[in-house]
Amino acid sequence: MVIKDYYSLAEAAKKLGKSKETLRRWDRNEKLVAAREPISNYRIYKKSEIDSLIGLFDDDIEETMNNFEKPLKQYKVLELFAGAGGLAIGLEKAGIQCVALNEIDKWACQTLRENRPNWNVLEGDIKSFNFEKYKGEVDVVTGGFPCQAFSYAGKKLGLEDARGTLFYEFARVINEVKPPICIGENVKGLLSHEKGKTLEGMISILDEIGYNVIPHKVLKAINYNVPQKRERLILVGVRKDIDINYEYPKPYNKIYNLIDALKKGDLYDSDVPKSEGSKYPQYKKEVLDLVPPKGYWRDLPLDIQKEYMGKSFYLGGGKTGMARRIGWDEPSLTLTCSPAQKQTERCHPDETRPFSVREYARIQTFPDQWKFMGSVSQQYKQIGNAVPCNLGLEIGYSIVKFLNNYHRRHQENLASISLDKESIVSSNTFVPSTSRATSPTASISSK
Repeated sequence: MVIKDYYSLAEAAKKLGKSKETLRRWDRNEKLVAAREPISNYRIYKKSEIDSLIGLFDDDIEETMNNFEKPLKQYKVLELFAGAGGLAIGLEKAGIQCVALNEIDKWACQTLRENRPNWNVLEGDIKSFNFEKYKGEVDVVTGGFPCQAFSYAGKKLGLEDARGTLFYEFARVINEVKPPICIGENVKGLLSHEKGKTLEGMISILDEIGYNVIPHKVLKAINYNVPQKRERLILVGVRKDIDINYEYPKPYNKIYNLIDALKKGDLYDSDVPKSEGSKYPQYKKEVLDLVPPKGYWRDLPLDIQKEYMGKSFYLGGGKTGMARRIGWDEPSLTLTCSPAQKQTERCHPDETRPFSVREYARIQTFPDQWKFMGSVSQQYKQIGNAVPCNLGLEIGYSIVKFLNNYHRRHQENLASISLDKESIVSSNTFVPSTSRATSPTASISSK
């Protein structure tokens, strides 16, 4: 390999007029496969191939793929660990009615009631609720349960082995309600939690209570009309008596950036409204004043790097979220529950401040009309913990598609049973014979 015959990722992106993230995605999707530099393992692209592609990609090409699926009937969801309603909003937009939502945080419950007075919000610890009355009433149970380790030693995990964890409660509710499908969502870190044993245990428990678990998948929010690099692990269980495939929502080609969230455009029909927000301490503000858009702590003068990072400066690793200023032309990094913490700064591109509450909400694709209750810190917490609404919408479409197929199959089976009954009745019905040999009239007249 002669390196001079190759472009770096940045050079190839510039030549094609695309972002580096787009080229990375194309590589992952095998749309434009990169080679790898032998020592660093960085992506590189053959110059002749890139040069031949210049002009072939147009940013104005319209998205032709669409996950939209119209419900064939009114489907209903029971949502657990509902938070401030990010997933619920998405499911509602997809046409799925929220029958009930359980949440323990009082401020999140106030947010849900403030925005949807008609929603049945069950406030309190999930352990104190029995959900058996919803059996046969809901089509899907969803929940973003926290990640907790199980206590077991090498055996196949059953429901009782998980008692005391919130996943136990999630599984208990599913067992009580027995919906056709259940959806769990969690952080990507669940994959490696306890070296994968926690996820193995969850799958084992769902299997025990009668659900086949679809191969899990990490969905990247930027592929679903969300201007944020956020990843969620999705766990789908289908009741074992149902022989219908569930398909994850297909990713879109278009990637939205921060400017799409905060300015008038395809995502929103106006600039972001003004709102309250956190502020940096003066020392941190003076440091972040030196960081350019799309920059982070390594863009600081060396002496300030060492002072600001402290011992972390010598530990190695990228730590690219520290002293980070987001650029207009890139998606935001994953939003956290607090926008001003040292490990997770998300600085505004032009102003040296954290994103405001409404800016936070926009990056999570909440509607501007959705009000968050509680203090500013409580509002940040609710937004940072939420499933992005647009990701929830696409998951909603995938659920509707599955339930539509289930509904069609059920209707076909009912029609088949009805035909079988008619056939049985028809074959058992006595029809008087009209032959002369058995006709009384014929016998009499022949005498």
